[in-house]
Amino acid sequence: MNTSHRTALVTGASAGIGACFARHLASEGYSLLLVARREERLHALAAELVAAYGIRCDILAADLNDPHAPEAIMDFAAGQGIAIDVLINNAGLSGKTAFADTPWQALAGEIQLMITAVTELCHRVLPGMRERGWGRIINLSSIAAFSPPGASLLYTGIKSYVLNMSQSLDMELKPQGINVTALCPGFTYSEFHDTMGTRSAADKLPGILWQQPEDVVREGWNAVMNGKPVCVPGTVNKMIASSLRPLPVSVQYYLGRTLNPFKEQ
Repeated sequence: MNTSHRTALVTGASAGIGACFARHLASEGYSLLLVARREERLHALAAELVAAYGIRCDILAADLNDPHAPEAIMDFAAGQGIAIDVLINNAGLSGKTAFADTPWQALAGEIQLMITAVTELCHRVLPGMRERGWGRIINLSSIAAFSPPGASLLYTGIKSYVLNMSQSLDMELKPQGINVTALCPGFTYSEFHDTMGTRSAADKLPGILWQQPEDVVREGWNAVMNGKPVCVPGTVNKMIASSLRPLPVSVQYYLGRTLNPFKEQ
């Protein structure tokens, strides 16, 4: 497939899974629009990818905690003549203090970043994808979406929303040439736990639970290209997810698609 005329928007692209997605897509010939807060990291990554693959790589420093950020990203893309064919909604964080003790501004930022911005960016890229009859969207959920709720944390509920929303969008959009996948990794080697201040606790977990970000990205990209609405990367994670939610996600997807009383006939 010729990808030279297609562009991918990657959020949270400065490190971890986001940077790995950028490298993977660049290696396949996609042009890139990389978004993250740390501009110097974006410049370094863009220079690396342009030198290695000769692709076009635009960057935009933006904080998706800001409610105006999704609109600003799309305005920037339009101003640069960029049409978004692939969306990787990767940016995220996790709270680490009790709900009642966390300032509302911090909780609102978490919701804005991982629910509102994810949903808004999906909505904003769809007109162009539908017009061109092709699009790929990966929304970063988590194996936590299959888990029981965690005390004090919004993270499990947020990632469950992303899982369910992604499947709903895929049901609607697949007939129009647009695949949507919820990527649900488990513990992944990245800066996430350093940023969240949970590195010491994470390091106590057995090594069998951990994956390299490159493996997560490869499985997630294969899933969206093959039209799979849910991807749980790694054998151990698949076993964990299936034990936590006995009804297979493929069956849930089928039932949700066929038994929805509100869908158009």
